[in-house]
Amino acid sequence: MAFRSIKSLLALVFSGIFLVAAQGAFAQHEQPQEGGHDAGHDTAQHAPKKEGFDAKEVIFGHIMDGHDFHFFDWKGHPVGIPLPVILYSQQKGLSIFLSSKFEHGHAEYKGYKLLKEEIGEKIVSTDPAEQVYDLSLTRNVVQMLIALFILVWILISIAKAYGKGLGVTSAPKGKQNFFEPIITFVRDEVAIPNLGAKTPKYLPFLLTVFFFILINNIFGLIPGSANVTGNIAFTVVLGVIAFIVILFSSNRHYWGHIFNPPGVPLGVKFILVPVELLSAVLIKPGALIIRLFANMVAGHIIIICLISLIFVFTEKLGQGFGIGSTVISIPFTIFIYFIEILVAFLQAFIFTMLTAVFISQAMEGDHSHEEGAAHH
Repeated sequence: MAFRSIKSLLALVFSGIFLVAAQGAFAQHEQPQEGGHDAGHDTAQHAPKKEGFDAKEVIFGHIMDGHDFHFFDWKGHPVGIPLPVILYSQQKGLSIFLSSKFEHGHAEYKGYKLLKEEIGEKIVSTDPAEQVYDLSLTRNVVQMLIALFILVWILISIAKAYGKGLGVTSAPKGKQNFFEPIITFVRDEVAIPNLGAKTPKYLPFLLTVFFFILINNIFGLIPGSANVTGNIAFTVVLGVIAFIVILFSSNRHYWGHIFNPPGVPLGVKFILVPVELLSAVLIKPGALIIRLFANMVAGHIIIICLISLIFVFTEKLGQGFGIGSTVISIPFTIFIYFIEILVAFLQAFIFTMLTAVFISQAMEGDHSHEEGAAHH
């Protein structure tokens, strides 16, 4: 009961913060642009925004990377945590300052400006001839580093506990109670059935991948955080790393089946060989990359769309319709949020499982005779 209450509370907090954030965005768009200081913020490079609630801006502002952690807007003013901006150009050298200097794209600083684009934010120089190298710590990078630190801290502390005999000569305690069943599950249900006697060699890699994805998935469900696993660059790097491991695990038997499939007529080989080669070098890592990215970004978009319906109805049909739509939007948002908690674990498991399967296929004919040794 206590666990269910915590989940319900998290879902309500998540929905409430999105309501505040969307309401702030709504109020900001409705704020009249009168002369003076506010009008001076508008630049020729920015197209005038349409008045009213912009669901597209809210949605893409959440799922795309940025230079700050934005929690909500209060009376037209964004509330969040600015992040360090690190820029280098041959003309100006190294420049380091906080992203708050840009005033969310309304101001220039040290000859640089922040552009809000559909695919995210971009820092450019006010001089078109100046080439800028952006080395900034964006919210995806910062959150990924935090997740990495937590992952290392958890695994090292658990390893030290086992080294002292806790969980070996006595019952596991603390973090061991939570993580030991998960580690055992990955070993017994993912690694051993696919890798057999090679499990000890690949289990550290599989566990690292599983927990790194899981921690980032869970962090992405916290309101105001970054959806790291919903960024295609993140999943591409994971897919490339998995592909390198698969490549170095392959043997002659595996590549022999690709370039010279046994028992296949010569004419068919001209069609089958390119397909098999494409599958090995592109489709398999692509499946890892696209599956994780698509599933993690889709849930976030659905949640924000459901919340955005309230303000769309309010703007188009009136306040009564907006309030009435909460009866549908809020329960569905909470439901999808619970589904996303399940998806966070499920996608970490699927990525790890597919990686183990592909490694096993690459070792075809190498460990099958040893597989029974792992089931002693």
